[in-house]
Amino acid sequence: MSSYHLTQLDGGIVELDASTIDSFAASLRGELITTDAAHYDWARTLWNAMIDKRPGLIVRCAVPADVRAAIDFARHNNLLISVRGGGHNIAGNAVCEGGLMIDLAPMRWVRVDPTAATAWVGAGALLGDVDQETLAHGLVVPLGINSTTGIAGLTLGGGFGWLSRRFGLAIDHLLSADVVGTDGRLLRASEQDNPDLFWALRGGGGNFGIVTAFEFSLQPVLPEVVAGLIVYPLSQARDVLQQYGDFAAEAPDNLSVWGVMRKAPPLPFLPETVHGTEVLILALCYSGNLDDAEAFIDPLRRLGTPLGEHVGRQPFVDWQSAFDPLLTPGARNYWKSHNLASLPDALIDTLIEFCQKLPSDQTEIFIAQMGGATNRLAVDATAYPHRENQFIINVHGRWNSVKDDERCINWCRQLFDALVPHAMGGVYVNFMTADEQYRVGAAYGANHQRLANLKQKYDPDNLLRMNQNIPPVG
Repeated sequence: MSSYHLTQLDGGIVELDASTIDSFAASLRGELITTDAAHYDWARTLWNAMIDKRPGLIVRCAVPADVRAAIDFARHNNLLISVRGGGHNIAGNAVCEGGLMIDLAPMRWVRVDPTAATAWVGAGALLGDVDQETLAHGLVVPLGINSTTGIAGLTLGGGFGWLSRRFGLAIDHLLSADVVGTDGRLLRASEQDNPDLFWALRGGGGNFGIVTAFEFSLQPVLPEVVAGLIVYPLSQARDVLQQYGDFAAEAPDNLSVWGVMRKAPPLPFLPETVHGTEVLILALCYSGNLDDAEAFIDPLRRLGTPLGEHVGRQPFVDWQSAFDPLLTPGARNYWKSHNLASLPDALIDTLIEFCQKLPSDQTEIFIAQMGGATNRLAVDATAYPHRENQFIINVHGRWNSVKDDERCINWCRQLFDALVPHAMGGVYVNFMTADEQYRVGAAYGANHQRLANLKQKYDPDNLLRMNQNIPPVG
C-alpha cells in the first residue's frame, strides 16, 4: 500500500505515505496492523457484534512506550483515536472508524505481592486473569461477574460484582495507576501523586489519559463460596420480587442476590418442560463463613415454590465464570439501564409485562443488588457518584440476526422508558450504549462539573473522545 488515508479529529482525512507508517511501526515494540493485514478483521472485532467499524491503523501495544508513541503519532497527525482494553464494553468505543485504534490487549499480565496484599495488573488483563492469580493466595479484589470482561474498562467505570456489597467497588481498592497522558507524559496517579487525576480515574472512564497498569489492594477471602441459582416461574414473580426487595434490605454484606428475568436456558436441574419458558432466577453468592450460609440462603427458597435450584459450595473463581456461556462474543447486544432505590409494585408489574413479550431467547432483565460497602463512601469521594442506589437494573437485549435489530432495540427502549418513573435518574457509565451521550451528566451527577474541569487540564483538545465523553470546559 503506497499511502494510507486516516480519519482526523475534525472528521477530515489525512493521507500518510508508506514511509511515515513504516517509521511509526519501527518505533514500536508491539505490532502495527494495517487494513490489508491478514489478521486485521480479527484485531478490530469486539465482543458486541453490533459494532462493525474499520480503523485505519491498529497498534497492539506491548509496553507503555508503545502507547506513548501512538499518542504522539496521533497528536502530530490530529488523528481520531480509540482505546481498547478487553473490548467488552457495550458501546463499542474501543474501535473507531478510519482512525488509530490503540489496543492494550497484549499488556495482559498480573503480578501479586501476597505479603503486601497488593496486585499490579496490566491494562490488557481480563477479570479471569486477576481472579486466578489473586485467589491462589487467598486474596481478591472485587470485580465483575464475567471472566472475559476487561479489567481496564470495568475499573475506570467503577466496577461492581458479587463481592461489592462486602468489599466495595473495584475503584475503592485502586491504590495507583500508571497513565500515559494525552501530551505523551508518563504519569503516576495516586492519593500522593496527581491526586486530582487519581480521583477522576476512579469512575470517570477513559477521559483523562490511557492507563497502562493498575495497582489494587487485596482482601482476604475464602477460596470457596456458596453460590448458585434458584428458579421461579414467572407466574410467581410478583410475590417473589416483593419479598426479595424486603430480603435485600436486611441481607448481610457478604451475601449478594441478583434477580434475572428471561427464558429459561436448558439448565440440567430444570425439567425439560421449563426450558424456554419465562422465569425469574435468583442468582446468589455468599462469601462469609460457609457454615453460616444455609441460614441466610434458605429464606430465598421460601419466597414461593421454586421450579428447581442448583446451590452449593464451589470455588469462587468457578462462579466468576459461570455466566460466561450466556455472554459469549459474536451476538448482537443492546443495553438500557437505571439506578433504583427500591422495587415498588408498579415497577415489578412493568417488568413482568415486558418479560411476557421478550424479543429473543437470549434477552434478559437483570436486577443487581447494590448497597452494603458500595454505599459507604461520600458521593464526591470518587468520580463514580452513585453511593445511594440499592439496585442497578440492566435491560439486556441480545440476539443473533441483523434482521431482528429494530424489534429487539425497540423492546429495550420501551421498557427503559416505562421504568423512568421508578428510577433515581442516574446510570452506571459502563452500561451506557453508544447512543446515550446525552446521559453522561446523569452518569456523573454532582461530580460532572469537576470532571469537566479536570478534562480541560488533562485532555484540553479532547483527544480521548471515543468514550462516554466528558468535553473539556473552556
